[in-house]
Parts: sequence; C-alpha cells; structure tokens
Amino acid sequence: MTDVSLPRAGFRAALGQIWRGQRVWLASCLILLALAVFDPGQAWESAGFAGDALMRTAPYLVLSIAIAAWAGATGADNLIARAFTGAPILMIGLAALAGGISPFCSCGVIPLIAALLAMGVPLSAVMAFWLASPIMDPSMFVLTAGVLDLEFAVAKTVTAIGLGVFGGAVVHVLARGGALSDPLREGVGNGGCGGARVRAPKPVVWRFWTEAERRTKFGKTAASTTVFLAKWLTLAFLLESLMLAWVPAETVTALLGGTGVMPILTATLVGVPAYLNGYAALPLVGGLIDQGMAPGAGMAFLVAGGVTSIPAAMAVWALARPQVFAIYILLSLSGAFAAGLLFQIWVSI
Repeated sequence: MTDVSLPRAGFRAALGQIWRGQRVWLASCLILLALAVFDPGQAWESAGFAGDALMRTAPYLVLSIAIAAWAGATGADNLIARAFTGAPILMIGLAALAGGISPFCSCGVIPLIAALLAMGVPLSAVMAFWLASPIMDPSMFVLTAGVLDLEFAVAKTVTAIGLGVFGGAVVHVLARGGALSDPLREGVGNGGCGGARVRAPKPVVWRFWTEAERRTKFGKTAASTTVFLAKWLTLAFLLESLMLAWVPAETVTALLGGTGVMPILTATLVGVPAYLNGYAALPLVGGLIDQGMAPGAGMAFLVAGGVTSIPAAMAVWALARPQVFAIYILLSLSGAFAAGLLFQIWVSI
C-alpha cells in the first residue's frame, strides 16, 4: 500500500509557504472581490483610488527602493556597527542616531541585537538602537515626505533619535542601580548575519557596480523591496479608500481631532493593535489627517504602532527577559505620547 502522507504533507507545506508569501496580495484581492460582489461601485472606486495613489507616490517609491538596494550592495549598513564603541553616554547617542538612519532589514536587526547583548554591549545603548530602529530609515523618510510632507518626515526622524536617547538614558540609570544585569533569555546566542557585522565589520564598497556579486545583490534587493512596498501600499491605499468612503469625518474629528491631550493619548493606545506596517500606515494616517485627525495624534499613532507592532514586539519578547520587554513597551508608549504632544505644539505655533 502506497504511503501518501508524505506527498500530502509536502503539498500542505507548499500551500502554507505560498500563503505566507502572498497573503498581503491575497488580502487585497479578497477585499476587491468582496466589494465587487456586495458593492460594485465601491470596488471600482477603491481600485481607481489605489492606482492613482500608487502613481502619485511612484517617484518616492523609486527613490526609496534605490536607497535600500544601494545600502545592501555597498555594505553601508556595516557602518552601523561602529556606533557601539566608546563611553556609555556616547554609545547611547550614536546608537540612537544609527537606529534612526539604519537601513537594516527586519532579518538583520534581530540577530544584531542578540549579538550585541551576548557580547556584553550595555543594554542602554542596545535599547537606544532598538527603540529608534523601527520608527525611521532612509526609505521610510523618503516615503513619509512624499505621502505626508517633509516637516512630518523630519519630525519623525527627530522623534526616532530622541526616543532612542531617552530610552537609553532611562535604562542606563536603571542599570547603574544593579537592575537588568542579565537581559537575554536563556539559550539566546550571538549568531546571525547581523551579529557578524558587529564582530567583524566589512569595509564599505561605494563603487559596488565594479563587482558582479554586489551588482547581483543590488538587483535582488531592489526587486524584493519593490514587491514588499507594492503589496503593502496597495493594501493600505485600498483600506484608505474604504476609510474615506465609510468612516464619517465627524467621527474621526470627535475621537482624534483637536489639540488637547486626549486625541494624542487615544492615538497612542490605538496605534498598538491597529498598526499594519510602517509603510502601509503612512497613507492611512494621511487619510485620517485629511478627515480631521490632529497631526500630533498622527505622530503618536505612527511612533507607538511602529515600536510596538507585532513583529517588533515579538522580536523583543523572543530575545529579552520579561522585565526588559516591559520596559521596552513602557518606553515606547510614553515616548510616543510625548512625541505626539510635542509635534502638536510645534505645528500649532
């Protein structure tokens, strides 16, 4: 009798891999399919809205993709490793700056953090990098300037660095008192591609096009970044079209409008469960601001959601002990609230 369990298991594994790789595209297709069945007019409106929005942001997408591919091909991300040497206070500042401008991909940040902690780099500097990194990077800056505006992009960058410095300073004070001496969970090592950059940073090759391997890496990074941004922004623009069509502007204004503290506090708390993705959140926040959301609330939503998003929070939980995770979340929420409040004061002046 033939054993068909192995082929079936392989088929299920293949289907699972396809679903994991294409679920964002599938979600967009399912939204349009559901609209076509129940509200055909809105289906055409949403598809047209998403297409127009992608065309408007295309120049910023191209620049964003080029920056990401250039950073990977030249090895510019190796420069980040140099931020973790020196006196503790200097390390905190440099680590926050590195986090705010780092082009690390999500697969590189997690092993990098593990390597830094396992090699004895102070948690204060690591926390500064950890808090700043999810908020901003060069590609995010370009897209934020294009989707929202340059003032918002600059303020978000300053917020990333400021939150990193604030979090690093708090952890430094706690560590001096004897707390947080062993931040890593049991069994977490110092391996990974990100860790190798710290242990043995490689020189940056600015003229990357002279080497076939680096040209290939540029192409692969550009292709993967294009697919990543296209699928998330398509979904985001579809959701934005539905939000504009179905969510009354007065509701948004009542919850998140105005210049008081409550809209910013609400946006900070809502940002934790409602955040989709750093790139996908930008057009959603832009739509909300157009409907009356306070700019400070938009900043709080982006910062809180970025740092406490499921991938970022899961990475912290997987690597660090519960008390470090709790400090990370508290610093994230308090920093996001403060950033929203300060930005609202700034735009009101």
